[in-house]
Amino acid sequence: MAKSKKLELALEQIRTIQRQEILAKDDVVVLQRILKGRQVIAFLPTTKLIVRHSLIQLIPDLISAFQKLLDKGAKADPGCKAKWAIANALYQLEKPNTDLFLSGIRYTQPEPVYGGTIDTAPPLRSLCALGLVQANYPYVLNELADLLADDEHDARAGAARAIGYSQNPAGVPLLRLKVHIGDYEPQVMSECFVALLKLSSDQSPIVLEKLASGSEAEQELAAIALGEARISEAFGAIKRQWQRTRTAELRSHFLLAIATLRTEEAIAFLMSLLERGNPQDAMDALTALEIYRGTTDIWHQTKRKIEIRGEDDLIAKLKR
Repeated sequence: MAKSKKLELALEQIRTIQRQEILAKDDVVVLQRILKGRQVIAFLPTTKLIVRHSLIQLIPDLISAFQKLLDKGAKADPGCKAKWAIANALYQLEKPNTDLFLSGIRYTQPEPVYGGTIDTAPPLRSLCALGLVQANYPYVLNELADLLADDEHDARAGAARAIGYSQNPAGVPLLRLKVHIGDYEPQVMSECFVALLKLSSDQSPIVLEKLASGSEAEQELAAIALGEARISEAFGAIKRQWQRTRTAELRSHFLLAIATLRTEEAIAFLMSLLERGNPQDAMDALTALEIYRGTTDIWHQTKRKIEIRGEDDLIAKLKR
């Protein structure tokens, strides 16, 4: 049978199985056969079905398929999507395989692009970092330290995220070192801030330091991380940075960070801007307060302030 026909058949079989609430033994056999085949495009929907129906009996087939794809590289799995799908299935099933995740976190897959090559494996490395944490691998911090120095920013961000997920205070020095060294990619710094605050609110001083003296991108990310972690003592520091900066977009992001603190002091400040702030500050405050649309008393207070102020732009935004 031609390759295209085999793929078409596999996808049709998957569509049929997707309509089933309970799988028959024959359905499981079909999924097993797909994993043993070469139609890697069919692996993603196959792994989703395996997770959906908790088909843990197919875990050996997942592991075998992953190893074959590692051996064959980009030719068999362009974009590294099938390997990611398999690793994700094991992660979602909470049936981690340490050897597989170790192979994945160390795997690179250079693929040709115009003018050179691109590594398509960072999402796989990031996912396998989480998998090793889930597996309680005893030397996971060694692997995460290496990944935090990865050439690809997506992988570095994934390393920071996994350190936070580990809930292991031993990861704090790695994150602090990375914050001090810095990273050209804001996403990496953001994940470091979030992970530090997730591991311990005692780490807020280093994030506050970046809020006060970092680049504008670092200031924004530090403020958002502090807000999402609900570090209430950060209110004054974020407010001071809002007062100091003249960059319109950054000012609006600072107000959003203040809103996410969800303290009475923070909400009262935003309400004061609705009441007495200049038109742009009032608009930014309203944008920030929109996270409270589902909170009856706060949103009612917001609407009342705008109605009293009576400016058309604010009223129009309120009604959207």
